[in-house]
Amino acid sequence: MPPVRPARPVTPAPDGRRTVAVLVRDGVLPMELGLVHQLFGTARSATGEPLYDVRTCAPRPGRIRTDADFPIYAEHGLATVAAADTVLVPASHETDESLGPDGLPEELAAALIGGAALRGAEEAPGPGPRSHAGPRRIASICTGSFVLAAAGLLDGRRATTHWMSADLFARTFPSVTVDPGVLYVDEGRILTSAGEAAGIDLCLHMIRRDHGAAVAAEVARRTVVPPHREGGQAQFIQRPVESEGLTSTSASRAWALARLAEPLTLAELAARDAMSVRTYSRRFREETGLTPIQWLTQRRVDRARELLEQTDHTVDRIATEAGFGTGTSLRQHFQAGLGVSPGAYRSTFRGR
Repeated sequence: MPPVRPARPVTPAPDGRRTVAVLVRDGVLPMELGLVHQLFGTARSATGEPLYDVRTCAPRPGRIRTDADFPIYAEHGLATVAAADTVLVPASHETDESLGPDGLPEELAAALIGGAALRGAEEAPGPGPRSHAGPRRIASICTGSFVLAAAGLLDGRRATTHWMSADLFARTFPSVTVDPGVLYVDEGRILTSAGEAAGIDLCLHMIRRDHGAAVAAEVARRTVVPPHREGGQAQFIQRPVESEGLTSTSASRAWALARLAEPLTLAELAARDAMSVRTYSRRFREETGLTPIQWLTQRRVDRARELLEQTDHTVDRIATEAGFGTGTSLRQHFQAGLGVSPGAYRSTFRGR
């Protein structure tokens, strides 16, 4: 066992990068730790500069057991957690499901909560002076949600966790509204996600929220993962992998992506895969967790985001190119899906 060294002093991230603290505990899942480092560590500005400084932290810096056959070393402690812009809490199969209300060690809860200021606060993460002590944003992957709930951070909020742990989670924390069927839940400054792979979707969602769709899409391309899955997509897909002899809806999806500007009907999509509308709709939901219309709308919103970030086109032109037809329709879908107008989105992310 390597000697236990003192935690590094807390220093701000260089060059204005946002600090991401990954809080690990004995029994951590290495995949969840690695995906946070990979995704946030890959994010780059338009000039190629890193956008995040990712640090592995533990309640006590030093050697940490994993649920695999190798240990890891956490160089930073709870002071880094408390000072971070974003904290990610991966799962620990050793401890998470044994946690109950107020079951965290006092110093760990204090690092996450930052006094009591984080409870109920909803300011968006971003640059600027702190209005409280503690992280700006806290998120969990898989059963890491038990840690957030034990700290009281999920009281009165929606949250998710791995579907196999959802019933226990709901019984243990009755003040939390548990949604076991989604990939992740964004409650502003508190976010939770389902099992391991859903952590990828959560991280990309946070990168997208910080720096826009273009940066998140580039991270996804570098990592060879899907660029965007909505948090409300189903956790458990009935047919995630094609079985021999089963007809997939992938051909119609590829066909639709190349024609987002055109008015596409459900009958046309079904015909591309030689299915009846009824069979196609059922198969599509089994394979994606979404209805064809929900999927098509999300892809059109994605396209509109890219155009808002990367072009000077008017909102009406973007609405046409993304397949919404009119600027009014685009504004309605943006407000419903993102909670902002196209103009506000462009003002936030144009040129980043």
